[in-house]
Amino acid sequence: MFQSQVKFKHPHDVFNAWLVEGATFAGEYDLPSLAPCYMRPRQAIPFCEINDSSVRRQWVHFYSHDYTFEKLWQNPKEHLETLKSFQGVISPDFSLYRELPLAMQIWNTYRNRALAFWLQKSGVNVIPNIQWGDERTYAFCFDGIPKHSPVAISTYGCIQDRLDRHYFKLGLRKMLAVLRPSAIINYSNMPDDIFGPYLKAGLPIAHIPNRHDTVRGRV
Repeated sequence: MFQSQVKFKHPHDVFNAWLVEGATFAGEYDLPSLAPCYMRPRQAIPFCEINDSSVRRQWVHFYSHDYTFEKLWQNPKEHLETLKSFQGVISPDFSLYRELPLAMQIWNTYRNRALAFWLQKSGVNVIPNIQWGDERTYAFCFDGIPKHSPVAISTYGCIQDRLDRHYFKLGLRKMLAVLRPSAIINYSNMPDDIFGPYLKAGLPIAHIPNRHDTVRGRV
């Protein structure tokens, strides 16, 4: 790890490098390191609905199509005060599709960490969202995440077929071995074949129902 010593003041900073000013970086790809957050969300609203919600005693998540929250990356400061009015944020879920070039998967992981670091520095409670693709992503997808503290994951859109399910199970097993989280917050479905063994072993797993299922009365 190393501490950033650079002051990012370029007038045309199209990379949002200022987000990681003062960060400590981890791993081969210098991903910003996050602080642990020991809170346990019970409810969460998608980022795309935060301006329409009057209920602020809940968390904000990004388990939706990337285009619905790309504007947070484009202009983080515009949304900061609104995000601060909620209980906390589960860090952005920029996609790690296996079909994407690995460079894009690394970039999306960086964007997750950079926004999470900046939000923490700005006074927002942030639980890190963990994503993975195939085995190649294990070289970076857990870097910068504090060990032995709560993490968030989601099955939403990640277990649609047998192959997706296979890679989800592999990544979950690897994540638990590397990070040994004190608790998992899972958004969306919790199939027994995926989570059952961990629940039986006593791992605390909190369930935030898929908002679509909640609205339709399925939960």
